[in-house]
Amino acid sequence: MNFRTILMASVAMACIAAPIAAQADTSSKKIALSNNYAGNSWRQAMLTSWDKVTKDAVSQGVVAAADPFTTAENQATEQAAQIQNMILQGYDAIVVNAASPTALNGAVKEACDAGITVVSFDGIVTEPCAWRIAVDFKEMGRSQVEYLSAKLPDGGNLLEIRGLAGVFVDDEISAGIHEGVKQFPQFKIVGSVHGDWAQDVAQRAVAGVLPSLPEIAAVVTQGGDGYGAAQAFQAANRPTPIIVMGNREDELQWWKQQKDASGYETMSVSIAPGVSTLAFWVAQQILDGKDVKKDLVVPFLRIDQDNLEKNLETTEKGGVANVEYSLEDAQKVIEAAK
Repeated sequence: MNFRTILMASVAMACIAAPIAAQADTSSKKIALSNNYAGNSWRQAMLTSWDKVTKDAVSQGVVAAADPFTTAENQATEQAAQIQNMILQGYDAIVVNAASPTALNGAVKEACDAGITVVSFDGIVTEPCAWRIAVDFKEMGRSQVEYLSAKLPDGGNLLEIRGLAGVFVDDEISAGIHEGVKQFPQFKIVGSVHGDWAQDVAQRAVAGVLPSLPEIAAVVTQGGDGYGAAQAFQAANRPTPIIVMGNREDELQWWKQQKDASGYETMSVSIAPGVSTLAFWVAQQILDGKDVKKDLVVPFLRIDQDNLEKNLETTEKGGVANVEYSLEDAQKVIEAAK
């Protein structure tokens, strides 16, 4: 079974409240979530998914605790100190969404040396003792330009909206976008701003740079920034380009309005926030003695013109199109990696 099949199965299973079989070997284990940032709708949805799935697991005796912690600032030093506190608090596993792929390696190694299982996801770490659950973020960026090459065969000028500066995910998606431009040289990036994966920040950043830019054919993005970009173009009385969306509800709503009004076409792509729940179950399976490969890959979640309405129906107001993983889903991902 390929990962796309697993993901689609997960979408269907997310609506089914299936009982969880308690694992005797992990019923006394404590798992912590170390999160570096919560300042946008994706991170809020990620934390909500964690809370929903782990509370159920705790209530059914699968684990004793699954406590989430988020640092006040997106600083690797602060998150390293947070992980060190978790070591002292006696957690058996730490699930990490990391501020940096390398800056936390010392704290992660300390945790491993103390016998603690460390599973990183989304923002992964490179310390060899840790597990990694990754999306091919470069491909997520490159695929945007490939999509545009079919819609705009003659190419054109691109505006790139990046994410949070200094974060691994931002660097990887941007690298993929630039690879896509090399592959499809009819496109040229004429401007680049940081939107911090938040529509209000993106709107201000785009508004600030638009007066200095030539005509823009398309906007390549990272998620949480598409609606803000659209608002900035409208306020500047500039023609609305093709704006790649990032699965946020406000973006999907705007897209549907434009589609209904004028047939506006685009696509939307992001990692599902519920990947945090996959990381939880992977940590639980490792604690339960299962053989798990150090590197697991999950697909990004893409929405296209023909399934926009279906995805919008299941996306919460102010939220993000999502997939939450069950224990059975995690077991399939683990097996598929072997």
